[in-house]
Amino acid sequence: MFEHLFAPIQIRDMELKNRIIMPAMGTRMADEKGFVTDKLIAYHAARAKGGCGLNIVEVAAVHTPSAPAHFVSISEDCYIAGHKKLTDAIHANGGKASIQLWQGSIAACMDPKAQMLVVSEMNFGGHTIPAITKEQIQEVIACYGKAAARAVEAGYDCLEFHLAHNYLPHSFLSGGLNHRSDEYGGNFENRSRFPLEVIDEIRKNMPEGMPLFIRIDAQDDMLEGGMTIDDTIRFCKLAKEHGVDVLDVSRGNIITAASMYEVPPIDVPNGFNIENAAKIRKETGMLTIGVGRINTAKLANELIENDRVDMVVMGRAQLADPEFANKACEGRIDEIVHCVGCNQGCYDGFTDVMHRPHITCMRNPMIGHESEYLMETTQAPKNVWVIGGGVGGMEAAQVLQARGHKVTLFEASNELGGEFLLAGEAPGKAEMKQAAMEMAQQTERLVTVHKNTKVDAQMIQNANVDAVIVAVGSSPIMIQLEGMDMLPHASATEILRHEVCPKGHVAVIGGGLVGLETADTLASDGCKVTILEMKDAIGSDLGSLRKISVMMKMHQLHVDMRPNSQVCKFTSEGIVLKDGSFVACDSAVFAVGFKANDSQELVEACEEKNIPCHIIGDAKKARRAIDAIAEGFEVARTL
Repeated sequence: MFEHLFAPIQIRDMELKNRIIMPAMGTRMADEKGFVTDKLIAYHAARAKGGCGLNIVEVAAVHTPSAPAHFVSISEDCYIAGHKKLTDAIHANGGKASIQLWQGSIAACMDPKAQMLVVSEMNFGGHTIPAITKEQIQEVIACYGKAAARAVEAGYDCLEFHLAHNYLPHSFLSGGLNHRSDEYGGNFENRSRFPLEVIDEIRKNMPEGMPLFIRIDAQDDMLEGGMTIDDTIRFCKLAKEHGVDVLDVSRGNIITAASMYEVPPIDVPNGFNIENAAKIRKETGMLTIGVGRINTAKLANELIENDRVDMVVMGRAQLADPEFANKACEGRIDEIVHCVGCNQGCYDGFTDVMHRPHITCMRNPMIGHESEYLMETTQAPKNVWVIGGGVGGMEAAQVLQARGHKVTLFEASNELGGEFLLAGEAPGKAEMKQAAMEMAQQTERLVTVHKNTKVDAQMIQNANVDAVIVAVGSSPIMIQLEGMDMLPHASATEILRHEVCPKGHVAVIGGGLVGLETADTLASDGCKVTILEMKDAIGSDLGSLRKISVMMKMHQLHVDMRPNSQVCKFTSEGIVLKDGSFVACDSAVFAVGFKANDSQELVEACEEKNIPCHIIGDAKKARRAIDAIAEGFEVARTL
C-alpha cells in the first residue's frame, strides 16, 4: 500500500528504505548544556522503530557561545559520545540518522546567557545588537566544519545545513535581513558568500559518499526586500555546484507573521508549500523534500506519485503517532492517530519554557516519556467504568484496554467526541472533526460502549465496578443580562452546529478561541459580525501561531473586534456596554466560555461504595483538549 511513499531511494552512498522524513523539530530534550539525553534517544528511537526512513536530529548548535540551553549541541568534542548513542539507537531500530547543523541568530534569545549573532546591526528588546564581525564570521564557518567532522565520527548517515527561518545563514542570504556594506552584503553574490563558504567547509569535513541536505525557505514571506522563489532557485543551483544533494524546502521566518509557516497550524491548508517545492525541484533538477502540513499517507503518496517531490517531511504526523509509517505501510490506516495541526503541544509546548520542560502532543502524551511510560499489561485487571465519551474519556478507555483492564464507556449523547467534535464544526477545522470521529471508531472497536446512556448514582450503586473515571465534560456558560427577552440570542454551540442561523448584524460576546471561531462561522455565512471582549486582548487563549492565522482570517472577513467591551444589557436594537456606548445589532451570541458539568452525585455514589473515582478533563475544570487527553492518559496509565 502507498508504494510510492514506501519505495527506497538512493542518495550518494545512502539508501533510505522509504520517503518519510522525521524533520529536525526542536524538542528541548537535551540537557542544560546541550548534551544528548536518554529521553531524546528514546524519542528518536521510537520513530525509527515506527518505520521512519530518516530521522533528522534537531537544531544542533555548532558554536558554543551562541548555543542555547536545552538545545542539542555538537559544538565540542565532548558531545560526540552522546550523539553516537543516539545514532546507534536509530540504527538499531532500522532507521537512518541525520543531524541539522544550526546557528540560531536571534533564536538564541530563548536562553539569556547565549550570544546572539546577527548579520546586520539590529534593535532587539530595546537593545542594539552589533553586526557579526568578519573575524566572528570566520570563527562560525570553522565551527560548522568541525561540527560536521564530529557528526561523521558520531555515525550520522547524512548531514543537513539549516539555511532557513532567518537563522544566521538565511539572514546573510536574504536582502530583507542583510544590510551589510562589505563583501558579505549588498548584491546577491555577496549575500550568498557566507552560506556557500559554510557549505564548502561542511563538505570538506564529510566523506564523498555522504549526502548533504540543506533546509531552505522557498521564499521570504512578509519580508520587504527578501528572497523571491527565483532567488532561491538561483542560490540552490550554486549550492548544487558546491556539493549539496538534497533540498529540504521550508517556508517562514521568526520576525514576521510568516512564522506561522514554520509550524503551520490547522488554519493553513495541507501541502501549502508543495507548489513552491515542485517549482524549485524542476528548475534545479535536485532531489527535493516537500514540507508543510503533510499529515496523511494518502496525500504524501500522491505528492510523490505525481512527481511533485522526491520525499516528504512528516514531523507532527509522527509526533501524534510514532507508528505512523508502519501502520501506513501495512494498510492499518484506521489505526493511525492523525495530527490535527493544533500546535498546542509541539510549538506552544516548545516556546512555553516556564511551564513545559519539552515538547508534547495533544494526541500523544507519551512524547518525551517513551522510555518511562511503558504500557505494561496489568497483573491485576480491573473492571473500570469511564463516564463520558469526549477525547479525555476515550483516551482513558483505550489506554486501560491496552493494559488489560475490562473497560465500559458510557456516553449520554448519541455520539462520541464531545467538544472536539464541536471544535471541528468551525470553518477550516474539518480535520479536527475527522480526528474525533476516527478516535470514536477506534474506541468502539476496542471497548464496550453504551451511547445515549446517562450514568446516575443508582447505576453505580448497582454496579460491580472496581474504579470509575468521570469525564462528563463541560457546558457553555450563559450569563443573565437585563433585557435578554428583547434581543434574539443563542449560544456559540448552537451557531457552530448550525442549529441557529442568524442573519444581519450579529454581536459575539466573548473574544476567546470559541468566540473567534463563532465569528468565523457567522461571517462566512454572510453576517456582519462584531466581537465584544471584556478583556484588553482578543484571542488571549490562543497559541501564537494559531493567533496569527485566526486574526488574519478575522481581518479578511472584516470582523469588527472590540476589546475592553463589557456588556451591560440588551435592548431591542442592540447592546449597551458598561461604558455607556451602544452596539447596534440584530442578535447576539454568547461565547463566554464553558463550565464543568456537575459530577458530585457520581463522586458521592463512588465514595459510598469505596470505589476509587478519578475526575478528568473539563469535568474537573474547562480547559483545552490537550489537558483532557493528558489527564485521561495519566489516570489510565497508573490505575
